[in-house]
Amino acid sequence: MQDRCWGMSRPLRAVAPGVPLHVVQRGVNRARCFFETRDFIRYLHFLLQASLDERCRVHAYCLMSNHVHLLVTPDDEAACARFMKMVNQRHTQHVNRVHRRTGTLWEGRYRANIVFSTRYVLACYRYIELNPVRAGIARHPADYPWSSYRANAHGLVDSLIYAHGTYAALGRSPAARRAAYRELVDQALATSMIDTIRSAVGSGRALRDGP
Repeated sequence: MQDRCWGMSRPLRAVAPGVPLHVVQRGVNRARCFFETRDFIRYLHFLLQASLDERCRVHAYCLMSNHVHLLVTPDDEAACARFMKMVNQRHTQHVNRVHRRTGTLWEGRYRANIVFSTRYVLACYRYIELNPVRAGIARHPADYPWSSYRANAHGLVDSLIYAHGTYAALGRSPAARRAAYRELVDQALATSMIDTIRSAVGSGRALRDGP
């Protein structure tokens, strides 16, 4: 139940096959990772390729200019590490080639925490897709083109998105699920929940009900 790809000199991440992870990857020194539209498009392409190759299902995402949020479920203990390595390498190669730069693009290590509770799964969906609103660059998540909100809330075709069981349980039909999800997103996340999610992904602490 541990991700050991980073060696024994660093704390091991808790990973459980079939249990979602909230993943955050930031640009080195908080610098930009996306410079123009095609960078976002290529990153999403790399995400899809890696999700299929490395068996890591993506439920929600938000690509910001200098960092990325993902909610993913790995099929095995090492799937997320392989997935992120593939995406980061391919996107760095793309950006360096297109924008004539060299060197690293990302912080050396992504942050992630396991999300056990179904309550927290839906909170992470909302936290991720509301990121542009909190950052003040969109009035509503539907206004931001580089997140999964329009797929999860309005049915926009997005071959990257795989509905988590908690999301699927929101309604008996796709339309009912989307309507229920829109209602959830329209209810602002409590500040305490936002702080809990931020703290968990920063520390690697599991999100679960109870102690």
